[in-house]
Amino acid sequence: MKTTLELPDRLFNQLKAVAARRRTTMKAVVEHALRREIADSEVPGTNSPCELNEYGFPVMKKRVGTVVTSERVYQLMDEEGI
Repeated sequence: MKTTLELPDRLFNQLKAVAARRRTTMKAVVEHALRREIADSEVPGTNSPCELNEYGFPVMKKRVGTVVTSERVYQLMDEEGI
């Protein structure tokens, strides 16, 4: 897919210099940077309380077990004398 990016002049010049030093294209440098940025935040770890939904947004994981309801909270409060 083609797209247009607007970059500040200084950033564009830095991009151009990095591409020249690496003897590659600016496109390759931008693609590499985007892949690295996305990979760092893409998948929460298995111990993370979050998971990604179908839109790629982090949401709290569903837990298996007892559902906490107001009724259960009041019951526990009564049992504890609170």
